[in-house]
This record gives sequence, C-alpha cells and structure tokens, in this order.
Amino acid sequence: MAHVNDPELIENLISTPGTWAVVGLSRNEWRAAYGVAEFLRDRLGHRIIPVNLRAEDVHGETGYARLADIPAELHPIDVVDCFVNSQHVGAVVDQAIEVGAKAVWLQLGVIDEAAAERAKAAGLDVVMDACPQREIRTTSTTGA
Repeated sequence: MAHVNDPELIENLISTPGTWAVVGLSRNEWRAAYGVAEFLRDRLGHRIIPVNLRAEDVHGETGYARLADIPAELHPIDVVDCFVNSQHVGAVVDQAIEVGAKAVWLQLGVIDEAAAERAKAAGLDVVMDACPQREIRTTSTTGA
C-alpha cells in the first residue's frame, strides 16, 4: 500500500521545535539541503545537525558522517531529514530506526515504500516526497 502523508503530522513536525538531523547536508550552497536546513534553523527554530560523508560542518553546526556518530547529548533526534537518492534512503531509514529517531522525512523525489513501512513498523512517523519549506506554505498559518 502506497504511503500517504498526513497533513496534521507535517504541521506538527514543522511547527514543533526539535532536532533535525539533515542527511546529505553539505557546504554546497547549490544543493537544496543547504537552503532548507538554513530555513529549518533560522526561520522555524529547529536545531540542525549536518550528516554527510565528509562530516563537514555546515551553517556553523558540527557535521557527522553517520547518524550513529551524533553524540548522545544531541539526542533525541526528532526528525531525520533525508536528502539522499531513493536507492540509498533505505539505509538511512534503517540508521534512523537504530538511533531511536522519532520521524523520518524523505525529501521531494525521495521515495522508498519499503523503507517507509519499516520506519512505521518501528514506531517512527514518516513523511515522504515532500519538502518542509514548501509544506509550510500550504499547511501552516505561520507562513514563510
């Protein structure tokens, strides 16, 4: 059965300040993750944690190579925001389950029904094929 996003869940994740681990966030200003992460932090008040293969610091925030590398004092991770190719997102979702994240958010064009089902079965909330920066314009009364 195809995943269907819950508008109330989207609104809750966007509007409730929390810690978002942004997987695929690098210093490349031309990538969507760069601007979305900045928006999450500066406009919505979320803590962001960059996660990328080089463990690069981004937006002045310490970067980590894997979700498992994020120190315990930065937990809980409320949302794992996935800016990775659909073929690779399943591994990220599995890591999110392992570290006890509360939700996974698969960005626009990132679709993996099996990974979404694994996340739901593990008790995580799931948003798929959506962008928080775009969603806030359609679901939030705070607007951007």
